[in-house]
Amino acid sequence: MLDWIINIAHAAISTGRDVLPILVILLGFQFLVIRKKVPNFKKIVIGFIYVLLGLTLFLVGLEQALFPLGETMATQLSDPDFLGAKGKPETLQWHDYYWVYIFAAAIGFSTTVAEPSLIAVAIKAEEISGGSISAWGLRAAVAIGVAIGVSLGAYRIVSGTPLPIYIMVGYIIVIIQTFFAAKTIIPLAYDSGGVTTSTVTVPVVAALGLGLASTVPGRSPLLDGFGLIAFASVFPIMSVLAYALIAEKMAKRVKAKKVASSSGSGA
Repeated sequence: MLDWIINIAHAAISTGRDVLPILVILLGFQFLVIRKKVPNFKKIVIGFIYVLLGLTLFLVGLEQALFPLGETMATQLSDPDFLGAKGKPETLQWHDYYWVYIFAAAIGFSTTVAEPSLIAVAIKAEEISGGSISAWGLRAAVAIGVAIGVSLGAYRIVSGTPLPIYIMVGYIIVIIQTFFAAKTIIPLAYDSGGVTTSTVTVPVVAALGLGLASTVPGRSPLLDGFGLIAFASVFPIMSVLAYALIAEKMAKRVKAKKVASSSGSGA
């Protein structure tokens, strides 16, 4: 119990040290540049305490639960005995790790849906667009992109193929999609690739990559364990742009059907 309290206290001190520069900059601009009193100062102080408490507990949770859980799951799913290698891991092929790919896709989707930063962006996008952009639709599109990206990244670790090839091809596809996508969705799509690499997704995905690279024969945790976050960044852009293109085509078809039905009834 004492160790647990000491661990939380250390995390609180570290969090306060990290957040303090932000507070200094905000108050500095408020008093030295704007030169006005801080409105709702009491609420801001209470909110700052909530931020410190939330970040502290979150960091402790990462260290105690998410990181170990991600590595443990990756290690267990890629264990040669689990995969039926019977003491001969060198006989395993890339397709023998199908449970790893399924788990990577599932954990990528679920963590993205629960990502607070994505929820905030999706809600604002729905508000500003007047409901034309669905918050749940955007979150689902981003989550599907992350699921595909993390699963493909797990395959890259297992197969040992070069990371730059995947990333370059991914961004080439994004550039091509950008030319055909509506201008209103492009900034949101590019932001969606950034908000996925945040508080919930990054720890689990990083732990998955490290655990997988530590278990697969011939892989280096340093060289192969990292890189899944890159997949989790580029593939959501692709999925959101694709979602926008599909939605636009479906809307045009519905509009065309309405026009055809109205002209037919008028005749």
